[in-house]
Amino acid sequence: MSEKKYGTDAPLAVRKISWEGLRITLDIFGYLRPYRWRFFIGMIFLALSTGTSLAFPKLVGSIIEVIEGKSPYTINQITLFLFVVLICQAVFSFFRIYLFTQVSEMAMTNIRSDVFSKIITLPISFLEQRRVGELTSRITSDVSQLQGLLSFTLAEIFRQIATLIVGISILFYTSWKLTLFMLATFPLLVIASVFFGRHMRRLSKIAQDELAAANVVVEETLQSVNVVKAFTNEPLEVNRYKTILQRVVDLSLYAARFRGGFVSFIIFALFGGIVGVVWYGAGLVQSGEFGLSDLFTFILYTTFIGASISGMGDLYAQLNKTVGASERIFEILKETPEIDLSVIDNPDTQRVRGEIIYDNVHFSYPSRSDLTVLKGISFHVRAGEKVALVGYSGAGKSTIVQLLMRFYDFQSGEISIDGQSITSFGISELRKNIAVVPQEVMLFGGTIYENIAYGKPSATRDEIYDAARRAHALEFILSFPEKFETVVGERGIKLSGGQRQRIAIARAILKDPKILILDEATSSLDAESEKLVQVALDELMKNRTTIVIAHRLATIRKVDMIYVIREGKIAESGTHQELSLVDNGLYANLIRLQFETAEDL
Repeated sequence: MSEKKYGTDAPLAVRKISWEGLRITLDIFGYLRPYRWRFFIGMIFLALSTGTSLAFPKLVGSIIEVIEGKSPYTINQITLFLFVVLICQAVFSFFRIYLFTQVSEMAMTNIRSDVFSKIITLPISFLEQRRVGELTSRITSDVSQLQGLLSFTLAEIFRQIATLIVGISILFYTSWKLTLFMLATFPLLVIASVFFGRHMRRLSKIAQDELAAANVVVEETLQSVNVVKAFTNEPLEVNRYKTILQRVVDLSLYAARFRGGFVSFIIFALFGGIVGVVWYGAGLVQSGEFGLSDLFTFILYTTFIGASISGMGDLYAQLNKTVGASERIFEILKETPEIDLSVIDNPDTQRVRGEIIYDNVHFSYPSRSDLTVLKGISFHVRAGEKVALVGYSGAGKSTIVQLLMRFYDFQSGEISIDGQSITSFGISELRKNIAVVPQEVMLFGGTIYENIAYGKPSATRDEIYDAARRAHALEFILSFPEKFETVVGERGIKLSGGQRQRIAIARAILKDPKILILDEATSSLDAESEKLVQVALDELMKNRTTIVIAHRLATIRKVDMIYVIREGKIAESGTHQELSLVDNGLYANLIRLQFETAEDL
């Protein structure tokens, strides 16, 4: 799938620079406002650096005037002045580079922070439509493109434009005849540079897509490395990666051949133009229209101008990349977040009692609006009650709790907590009252202490120890040499399934929610681990409204009410004892199937 998306069939057409794209790119300068004085001083040093470089050909021409006896200065004086100019240029260049780098680094840090903050606050429906690698690319490679604009491209654009304007002005002042002759050779360079820039832009776009495909392969393979190894498909993944990399190499070599041919043409055209200028200028010198020093100065300025024009193609391609990157970044920044980070840490969060009512709730996922997942779900959970949702896979059990946490918004009906619609709560306020213990626990790659503290970052060490004790995790934690400072590894890979579950339970205990959701919390554990985790869950469920999603029906016998979900509707409801006695009932059939499966095992 990845290869098809990013393969060689990708269209060559690339968006040209548009006024709208440039306007969006200019929005980046809003991030320079806090550092505008540094940026302004950097522009001054850039102007001084460009000015000193443009003075260099004139000073070299002055040496020829001394040789011709037409200058009041000596060669030593002009040479000394040249060294002073070179020293000044070195100083100006240093401060220009340092200030621009300083401004770009700080501005890009702010952009990266804003992009990450926006991504993390966007709704689940948005994030499910984007790949992790794609969003990561926005923060890394796209922001780096913008950084290149501030630290290099902007300075080069200014330098080359100044070189063209000032250089041509000096040449016209020196000899308008020779200048017109010289300019007659440049349209060919300009046309070739523009053509080269466009073609290189197309190649660059395809190469970027291929590299993105390669990154996706790496990301997917490493995220599912257990599956890869279980199916012994290491050679398959290596070949997938090598195939894409080979396409990148082929593209790069083709671009290198094209670039080499273009550079050879530019060198031939540029020096051919210089030869023509020397030939025509020599005739003017012989006729006495201007001196040999003027011809020498003219040739140097012609070289400067030719180099500037030949570099326009690369600058155009770079600018186009920057416009594309800025459009992708600001496309994310303009998305509407679901929470406001400035108020998420409000200590006055409303605490609920935990009464939950679903009233005729209908829901379809945004990406599959034609498929109704929930079809009139209605039930009532009193504060402190424990209910279970059971049914075959795909019946809609997980969707019900996702709506409670407002990962998605339902289309019709009502969900309320304590008699108040969940849409009237702030999303952060709502979720602070709810904790989830999932089937596949996601731990971060830090320490056990950090993972438990994630439930309440401001918790004291005593609170974290107490949460671990109540989750029956303290014993195995203290058995590790580094105890709470034990690094759990990527996604908690260094811990067993039961240990990860108890860390998740400790995290939920620390959060101290009024509503608890257990989503298949013990279904993937062995019998011994399940027993330990169930003891921890019993502690966690005390005095909390609990919704349990379970396939193992033996774990939900003690709940107050069981709702059997079938095809998005509640097919049956009652206690375990009541439902197990219903003839040909769905719940009774589920019990029978599990019992038969256990016997077969």
